[in-house]
Amino acid sequence: MRKLIATRGKRLSVLVLLGLCGWVAAAQEAAKPETLSRDEVVSTIANARKAVTSQGIEDSRAIAVNGTQQWISVRGRDRRNPVLLMLHGGPGSPEMPDDWTFQTPWEDFFTVAEWDQRGAGKTYALNDPKIVADTMTLSQMVSDTEQVIAYLRRTYGKQKIILVGHSWGSVLGVTIAQRHPEWLYAYVGVGQLINSERNEHEGYDFALSEAKVHSNAEAVKELEAIAPYPGDAATLSVEKIGAQRKWLMYYGGLAWGRKDFKWDSNAWELSPDYTEKELDAVDAGSAFSIAHLITTLMDVNLEPTTTFHCPIFLFVGRHDYATSHTLAEVWFRKVNAPQKELVWFDDASHMIMQEKPGRFLQHLVGDVRPLAVKAGDAAPDEQVER
Repeated sequence: MRKLIATRGKRLSVLVLLGLCGWVAAAQEAAKPETLSRDEVVSTIANARKAVTSQGIEDSRAIAVNGTQQWISVRGRDRRNPVLLMLHGGPGSPEMPDDWTFQTPWEDFFTVAEWDQRGAGKTYALNDPKIVADTMTLSQMVSDTEQVIAYLRRTYGKQKIILVGHSWGSVLGVTIAQRHPEWLYAYVGVGQLINSERNEHEGYDFALSEAKVHSNAEAVKELEAIAPYPGDAATLSVEKIGAQRKWLMYYGGLAWGRKDFKWDSNAWELSPDYTEKELDAVDAGSAFSIAHLITTLMDVNLEPTTTFHCPIFLFVGRHDYATSHTLAEVWFRKVNAPQKELVWFDDASHMIMQEKPGRFLQHLVGDVRPLAVKAGDAAPDEQVER
């Protein structure tokens, strides 16, 4: 896919006559196939989403963060809008390679910052892994997040931002919301991780149950081979997690109605933000991050963390078993915050931004953005004449 992309040329000629006698259309010409290079395809995508408005911003660069170079992309059609920082999942799974599939409409309402965290994506490629390895800790990742937020507030003249944490990023997001509520209009947890051990156990039970219901002997064999799961943290390996995720994904626990992740990873191939070499770094960075943070990840337990001093929203997929929707719901009921809201997304699992992009944006704009609008941190609404 990275070499050549075949597409059907548009050679449609239609003549429409409107009158009392109805419609008349001309015949379609035969279409000749064309071949486009990857560079041509990504250039077309980049041009289509280009911010050409007078207040627009497209800024993609490496910034200094705690002794490393880390990559950040900031995009929006009006810099007067509130800044929204996306904290990606994984660890080591950046959203930037496929943000072009869902983010562009966000940019009408927010100045959106995508950031490749320490050890992930383009940031992984910018730094010597041998030097970074010892710094791959939760406390360091939280400190990095603080530095990135400080950069955004300083650069774009904002007192507060909107923070969105997805999956692993939701661990960083909750920590920031606890430490610095004064920096945030709101924290939005998407695929909120609550308790890693219970989460892994619930996802495993779901996958094994589905495998048995569907008489999938291969899945049952592979899942029973890693029992008890997750078991002792010292014996939990990437291979065991991979086996659980394989079948959890197959039965829609990651993206509802999809059996694998190709629909998303194939979109990376056409990313206007990544070269082919940088795409290779995504896999390397993911393996690097998981290897160094797996113990940290399995120790996560946010169940006691229920008091917040900023508004909190949870966007939850009804079928999410990558991060348990049931654990998130139980936890949310105990949360105390100035404002809180849980939004359910039916026919969706863990990748809600891509699975239900219209509804996702509707709730960002209708529920979260008004907090910034109330503070005067938004571009004026467009006029409507009747």
